[in-house]
Amino acid sequence: MTNTLLFRLDPAAPDAALIERAAAVLHDGGLVAFPTETVYGLGANATDAAAVSRIFAAKGRPASDPVIVHLYDLAQLEQVAANVPALAYDLARRFWPGPLTLVLRRAAVIPPNVSAGMDTVAVRMPNHPIPLALFSAAALPVAAPSANRFARPSATTAAHVLEDLGGRIDVVLDGGPAPIGLESTILDLTKPVPEVLRPGGIPLETLRELMPDVRLISRQLQPDEAGIEAPGMLLKHYSPHAEVLLFTRDTATVIACMQAAAQQRAEAGQRVGILTLDAEAAYFEHLPALLFRLGTDLPQFATNLFRGMRELDRQAADVILVHMVEPTGLGIAINDRLLRAAEGRIMEC
Repeated sequence: MTNTLLFRLDPAAPDAALIERAAAVLHDGGLVAFPTETVYGLGANATDAAAVSRIFAAKGRPASDPVIVHLYDLAQLEQVAANVPALAYDLARRFWPGPLTLVLRRAAVIPPNVSAGMDTVAVRMPNHPIPLALFSAAALPVAAPSANRFARPSATTAAHVLEDLGGRIDVVLDGGPAPIGLESTILDLTKPVPEVLRPGGIPLETLRELMPDVRLISRQLQPDEAGIEAPGMLLKHYSPHAEVLLFTRDTATVIACMQAAAQQRAEAGQRVGILTLDAEAAYFEHLPALLFRLGTDLPQFATNLFRGMRELDRQAADVILVHMVEPTGLGIAINDRLLRAAEGRIMEC
């Protein structure tokens, strides 16, 4: 067990002394969790294979699942990636810092275990002052998946990090809740036609403004399967302890179906949780169920989704019912996370 230190920071003006202490931990091969605009990340020196191995051990993450390398300056791109295409710079200038990860050819300085032994590397620059200050102080590229135990809902607060990884990592930088709440979009530029391997904070429609031919690839893989090209491609991922059941069709049909399922599960002795947008909450208030309101729109749904799963777990829900959203814009990323949390289960209404 490790004595995990918690440093509380103001995102608007991160304490330089605490940032330097965390940077020194990275230089010494340690693990530092930090907020980003998407979720909290768990970082190690991306050029140190032993430090990167500590990430996998702390999370219980299989070595077949690659992690993302994070930068603080565009000039670092040529250090961590080889034969960088002009399109990568066009995308970086438009979307970095921000929730877009680019898959490129891996440079020799990045050890193979960052990329599950593949010759590619996933790279992004977060849009949050705390990690940018940390990476700059360390003067390192930083390898970082989400800061939670493997296959659990991603951490969107420092409390979530400590819940999963307290005693396993060296430092947690608490910068408040992550604003977006869903991971970055992962775009593979090593294919003849660019492919979105994981939908996320940059919608597919926005990418198509620059790349009309970009394709969305949906794979649901097991940890021991080949072809895990990027984080977030496993069938079981982002999962609470409770069973997750998804419902999709027109709103009236889905609400009736969810009401019946909640009543049936409760009568069978299960503790039922429901994740719902505020506009639909009234349909479930009379039921013997725990309600978690996700907000009024899709951005709030995304921000609160993992927090809601963890809260219903905390309240010992046995099963969580969710109405899937329209598969456009941010809804594509939301549905992707829900499908993986539910291991692909969609209820027939």
